[in-house]
Amino acid sequence: MRIIFFGTPQFAVPSLERLLSQPEFELLAVVTQPDKRRGRGNDLIPSPIKALAVEHQLPVWQPRSVKRDAETLEKLRTSQADAFVVVAYGQILSQGILDMPRLGCINAHGSLLPRYRGAAPIQWSLYHGETETGITTMLMDAGMDTGAMLLKTTTPIGLLDTALDLAETLSAVSADLLVETLVGLEQRSLQSIPQDNAQATYAPLIQKQDYQLDWSRPAIALHNQVRGFFPNCVATFRGTVLKVTATLPLVATYDALLPAELHDIKSEWESLLEQASQQHDSLTPGTVVGLLKNQGALIQTGEGLLLLREVQMAGRRSQSGWDFINGSRLQIGEKIGNG
Repeated sequence: MRIIFFGTPQFAVPSLERLLSQPEFELLAVVTQPDKRRGRGNDLIPSPIKALAVEHQLPVWQPRSVKRDAETLEKLRTSQADAFVVVAYGQILSQGILDMPRLGCINAHGSLLPRYRGAAPIQWSLYHGETETGITTMLMDAGMDTGAMLLKTTTPIGLLDTALDLAETLSAVSADLLVETLVGLEQRSLQSIPQDNAQATYAPLIQKQDYQLDWSRPAIALHNQVRGFFPNCVATFRGTVLKVTATLPLVATYDALLPAELHDIKSEWESLLEQASQQHDSLTPGTVVGLLKNQGALIQTGEGLLLLREVQMAGRRSQSGWDFINGSRLQIGEKIGNG
């Protein structure tokens, strides 16, 4: 099978690696986003997919707009590819491109479609507290992740999983499912299934305000926000920005899911929970209500307590919640402000 691969970030790398390792697939070229300037030196940095393609001596095409770049369109048109495989490419393909390959354009999407269509399915599934997600392969159409579905596979989500963790897991799942999908299409053993638009939900681009923590929200909602938008959520502390990168909701519902080290000191934090419960009406959300030794600060939220396990103060490196307490000499009764 002759394939052109469209992809850009690290998430797409396992899929390209898998295709390169399978003798039944011939990679004709890779289409990826243009190099971007990054870092203090403002150097042009290639995408992870370009780096892998160059390593394997594949042709690399980097149009600023694949729909409008005449040279790239001509290369695609004359490639005689059987399939275009698309994994987190970052540009919308025109109907003309979708119609070019014999088997169509096959996309691996990081959710159980039709849920979480859009640019950030992994992040929003965590934000909304989903306990499972997965990968869906589909035949692309002109809509935003609206194409007919081919295969699905489900992956559980743990209480402490971040967007980075889940992306790593799903990227490997995507690689496996793509191979199965392509083989099934070639053998004509797959039946495509239209999506039920009535069941669709959306995962839009993440905006700056999505990173801002509001302590009046429940502890579990804040925890899901922190891990979903990892590592970018922010609060304020003593007038400066405080990045919050790891938390844990100390709410009875999630006792069984807590890490072992917290079970070992359960009596200690349960005592603090009881005290906070008694004072709930007089405690402003964002108040530090306890300091768990070797763990971090307990913050009063709109519902339940949130343990700050890892934070990053402005201009400093990330640090554990306990190091933050000692370094800042944090006191019970202090306030952590909203983002």
